[in-house]
Amino acid sequence: MMKEHGLYNPDFEHDACGVGFIVRINGEQTHDIIEKGVEILCNLEHRGAVGGDQKTGDGAGMLFQIPHRFFDKVTDFKLPKEGSYGAGMLFLPLDEKMRKQASDFTESICRDEGWNFLGWRDVPVDVECLGDLARRVMPYIRQFFVSRKGVEGSELERSLFVLRKCLENNGTAKGFELEDYYLTSLSSRTIVYKGMFVAPQFLTFYPDLLDADVVSSMALVHQRYSTNTFPSWPLAQPFRYIAHNGEINTLRRNLNTMHARETSLSSDLFADDLAKLFPIAESKGSDSAVFDNVFELLTQSGRSMEHATMMMIPEAFGTKYHMSEDKRAFYEYHAAIMEPWDGPAAIAFTDGTRIGATLDRNGLRPGRYTVTKDGLVIMASETGVIEVDSKNILEKGRLAPGKIFVVDTAIKRIVRDNEVKSHICRQSPYRRWLSEEKIELAGLLQAPRDADYDLETLRLKMRAFGYSYEDIHKIIVPMATNGQEPIGSMGNDSPLAVLSEKPVLLYDYFRQHFAQVTNPPIDPYREHLVMSLMSFIGKERNLLSETPAHCRQLKLAHPVLTNDDIKYLREVDHEGFKVDTVNLAFSVEGKTGIMEKFLKEVCISVEKCIDEGASLVILSDRGVDKEHLAIPALLAVSGVHHHLIRAGKRHLTGLLLESGEVREVQHFATLVGYGCSGINPYLVFESLSEIRGRGYLPEDLTLQHAMEHYITAVKKGLLKVMSKMGISTIRSYRGAQIFEAVGLSDSLVDKYFTGTASLIGGITISAVEEDVRKRHYQAWAPDDVYSVRFPSGGSYSSRVQSDRHLFSAEAIVAMHKAVRNDDFDKFREYSGIINDRSRGLNTLRGLFKFKKGHPVALEEVEPVEEIVKRFTTGAMSYGSISREAHETVAIAMNALGGRSNSGEGGEDEARYTPDSDGSDRMSYTKQIASGRFGVDAAYLANCDELQIKMAQGAKPGEGGQLPGHKVNQEIADVRFTTPGVMLISPPPHHDIYSIED
Repeated sequence: MMKEHGLYNPDFEHDACGVGFIVRINGEQTHDIIEKGVEILCNLEHRGAVGGDQKTGDGAGMLFQIPHRFFDKVTDFKLPKEGSYGAGMLFLPLDEKMRKQASDFTESICRDEGWNFLGWRDVPVDVECLGDLARRVMPYIRQFFVSRKGVEGSELERSLFVLRKCLENNGTAKGFELEDYYLTSLSSRTIVYKGMFVAPQFLTFYPDLLDADVVSSMALVHQRYSTNTFPSWPLAQPFRYIAHNGEINTLRRNLNTMHARETSLSSDLFADDLAKLFPIAESKGSDSAVFDNVFELLTQSGRSMEHATMMMIPEAFGTKYHMSEDKRAFYEYHAAIMEPWDGPAAIAFTDGTRIGATLDRNGLRPGRYTVTKDGLVIMASETGVIEVDSKNILEKGRLAPGKIFVVDTAIKRIVRDNEVKSHICRQSPYRRWLSEEKIELAGLLQAPRDADYDLETLRLKMRAFGYSYEDIHKIIVPMATNGQEPIGSMGNDSPLAVLSEKPVLLYDYFRQHFAQVTNPPIDPYREHLVMSLMSFIGKERNLLSETPAHCRQLKLAHPVLTNDDIKYLREVDHEGFKVDTVNLAFSVEGKTGIMEKFLKEVCISVEKCIDEGASLVILSDRGVDKEHLAIPALLAVSGVHHHLIRAGKRHLTGLLLESGEVREVQHFATLVGYGCSGINPYLVFESLSEIRGRGYLPEDLTLQHAMEHYITAVKKGLLKVMSKMGISTIRSYRGAQIFEAVGLSDSLVDKYFTGTASLIGGITISAVEEDVRKRHYQAWAPDDVYSVRFPSGGSYSSRVQSDRHLFSAEAIVAMHKAVRNDDFDKFREYSGIINDRSRGLNTLRGLFKFKKGHPVALEEVEPVEEIVKRFTTGAMSYGSISREAHETVAIAMNALGGRSNSGEGGEDEARYTPDSDGSDRMSYTKQIASGRFGVDAAYLANCDELQIKMAQGAKPGEGGQLPGHKVNQEIADVRFTTPGVMLISPPPHHDIYSIED
């Protein structure tokens, strides 16, 4: 794999692939299964990627049962009886010296671990079929065989798992990269043949598979398509247990939590060998490889594959879903043990005896199966991967969201989802354990009271936390009134946080990631049933066991806590459940730099609370006053979160926040994204009483309803933010860090926001502290008679003393005069203002300078008439701009020979025919968005180019939106809708969820 370099970061890698398997239900092993497995692989070739040389693929492979008769024939040493030895498939360096070193320590460690090393076999390969790139990076491939006296069956598999981890860890310790030393498999049951090639090269490269003695009753295959990755031999699939088509969107959360959990793992099955398995997850592996690592641990430690699947990819189990109470209790109990591995996924899995598959809770990857009358089951990303006579088909079907399909060759039958889950859900008394152990908030203890605190102190605190007039009137009031986030338009022309001249909150340095194309966003309006804000928080226990105490956690319906909720939690009296509070406020005395020292003390204090048995720790900044200021809430939460991860204690407590700083959805989203489980925005709730008293809320809106509306708005906002990245549950989103930092230094990010992308660098923690001090000083300035008034803000509109906006009042006036008076001088004035503001640190692009190139002779330059043919316009829909503007742009582009883009709002059919004066008003690029507004046969026929819009540029991860007051009769007719109704395009196309669609 490529290492981090420039703007490339391997953490951004994802893929979309083809997966399939074939199995003979009665378990009979034949070479025919291998041949059919290769046929499936070849018929999935179109789902894989091919390099420029047309020979290098992203990866293809097959997992099948160990062919004992074949190995016994081709090895020059005697093998024990079938099933009583392990066969390893090993990628080694091509360099002879390094290969000898790796081979030597492989033998040595096997013997040190008590194994009988039987011998090596060099795997014959045909390198001539490979592309140049694949050949340059290909490994030397060897097989080795080991046995241990008296160890067979599951115990043998478990021991081979330990041996493989010992070999991998030793290879890492000796400086071998993943590409230089990689075990594709080490098992007594299965073996994996794979590589960086396309499917048709598979048999040619591995002539072993042509031998009639290579037999199996099952074959699991995978063809890799890396959407933005660098292919590598080790990352080809299948892995040891699974083949995965999809993406794990919450990988950072899953990795961090698994790393922390290692300190609490124990198992009678592994005993002292357990420590040899660490680290459980290969940090250099792909998301699929890490999933396989954890899946393997769960199955080897005593759970079935189906049980592990239900833990890692649970189906939706909200109260609106019809399911048995036993099944719901199973999922709820395990929600306290492990977070979902969220994202679009079709996963096939096998242990060499049973083979099966499942889909994610949304069913965002395809999986179809065929059962034949002669006893075969064929499952793949699409139907038709093997030609089957229609008379031989017994059953055809598709995998359903969250459902499991299994073939068990030991009992020689198919096991359906209901049977699988009914058995697993009754293995332990989950319902009783939950009723006895889980803790729930009953909601408000009583109706909220009017404010009984000093209003001046309230305002001073709000100022210290950066509240402005805009925060109150454009954010809090609309949320408390309408129960949803306020809607804005025209983009954001204020400076980035790092370029602002004003002290800004730390949240403003973070930008949300969003999913697109192969990894679709979720529609939080139409698909809310599969989404959940419920979480369990508290001390997690040993992942490898199940006890009633495992669910002794606090169940939260959502992360927003009222002031009474926090009070109740501090007073909770439940055996084995302790709540502590750690103060975030520190003295204003001292120089800049004291905040980082205090943050270190906070981290140590939280760790001490955990050591003393705290199940929940509340980080609180209520101590802010004239003499004390607070660590920014996001810095405190993420700093503590990562400190505990490094200490291996993050899973031992839940983090709650009591903060006056929090008020916007972005604040809640970043806090949850960096590890906070529950947030109490106490100043918002305290200020609502005054806001209501001043008449800013409707007269008939009670204080309690205003609070409920505000909480509802935050909940809707969180669902929307999660949905942008295709994440369904807040349990997965918490700690997933689905953000990019823009304007923070590497030193700050690496220490306190570890793993967050930060490509341009920026301010240090000292600058963050300076902003905190500026806000605090301005709030309590002794000589400022206006100190208790709020600053205007100016983020959403240009105000006195606000940050300057790119489109200032002066610029807009100049533009209007230029257009209305056809005044080119005014246009120059307008251009100068915009360019000066861009250069004046309003935008990142304003910081760049053009590099001057060498002059080119005019006779070597294309004529203007040819150059302008490449001109295109942005996609602005009719409705978002006026008919006159939309048609004028089209006429101009058509006159030039370029193309205008219709946008997603349709187009009047009258524009398809040129006007009598020759003006052509038609947009020759037609856009199709998820709402399909205005799309019909005539619309599709009258264009030169179709553009399918996968994401809204103005607000990525969401769909386009046109307010109802803009939808007049003419616009409604063009869009095939009703006047006055708000139009929202869904975040995804509901028929395009993946590269397959």
